[in-house]
Amino acid sequence: MKNLINKKIAIVGGGPGGLTLAKLLQIKGADIKVYERDVNKDVRVQGATLDLHEDSGLEALRQAGLMEAFKENYRPNADRIRIVDSAANIVFDEHGDEMHQGEFGDIAFRPEIDRGPLRKMLLESLQPGTIVWDSNLTTLTQTNDQWQLSFKNGNVATADIVIAADGANSKIRQLITSIKPFFTGYTIVEGAVYNSATAAPYMHNLLNGGKIFAFGNSKSLIVSSKGDGSLVFYTGCKTDEDWVRKSGIDFSDKSQVIAWFKKEFSDWDNTWLELFEKAEPAFIPRPQYCMPLDQTWQALPNLTMLGDAAHLMPPYAGEGVNMAMQDALELSYALTSNEFADVHAAIAHYENKMRERASEVGRITLEQTERLHSPDAIEHMQAIFNND
Repeated sequence: MKNLINKKIAIVGGGPGGLTLAKLLQIKGADIKVYERDVNKDVRVQGATLDLHEDSGLEALRQAGLMEAFKENYRPNADRIRIVDSAANIVFDEHGDEMHQGEFGDIAFRPEIDRGPLRKMLLESLQPGTIVWDSNLTTLTQTNDQWQLSFKNGNVATADIVIAADGANSKIRQLITSIKPFFTGYTIVEGAVYNSATAAPYMHNLLNGGKIFAFGNSKSLIVSSKGDGSLVFYTGCKTDEDWVRKSGIDFSDKSQVIAWFKKEFSDWDNTWLELFEKAEPAFIPRPQYCMPLDQTWQALPNLTMLGDAAHLMPPYAGEGVNMAMQDALELSYALTSNEFADVHAAIAHYENKMRERASEVGRITLEQTERLHSPDAIEHMQAIFNND
């Protein structure tokens, strides 16, 4: 770890990628601070469950010494899938299939964990004082060989190396490259139902503690259970890039979103309305963007990025968190390895591998996004799960 001796490393962003990197670097003895914009660790963590993959997310946890903690926090059987049509008829069902009982070490096993427990597990593995909360980055400026980080709360910090783990709307990425993401042609509308067993019993029972993939008329609706008794759901359909603005919909007004769903999904059964009628507190529209698959840039000597900041893509292949955690694993290896002459060479090596990997996964993800919003989406998904 000769290249990191006496160097202060700042990771901007305390998501799974940033926290995994912090843990992996601390194991090697690096001087790390993670600057996170959340006010504290108890801020509600939203989103669906995450399925971790054997050769990426789980491997990163294994190298971080966190597999036992993961096994204590993951949700067995939450990875079980039901594929249904627009009338909520089940056409494929993994529940009750004992052959589906995956095991750790199996490349096809993708155990699920909620974002909250994963984040808590990673946070508790770090040395006290590693996380600097309420640190919403406003500017990053270079003075000689150091970076100065300025935050919205008025605080200032310095670091020798900065790693952007600040997600899709990264403020740091523009210092590395001017390449911007492109709109994929799809927009997601996200909603959540709390206490789904009582609030939305039909959908709760159909979900059965796992996941629902519903398709019809080139549209999708994905529902995931969570360990806290809630569920989250995501509609997916083709739109213009500025649809959210042009639609005039107030996504905090449930009646407006229900009216939109009834019109846009007019040929879907009214059964699905239970989700929208019981959702709270507000819906979130998410236009889907992707970084160009051929993106490239010249490596900088002391600044790099990982996860969505580096290779944003839609969620339809389930690779986002796994890519970020694999980035963390590969970057930690490069930075602490003695095979590179300096930090600049380590970053260049990491970024070349990361871009190559992200290009291939991005290609698969874009293909999957198209197939899941095509007339034969159900047949396509059945073929995947039947290994056809």
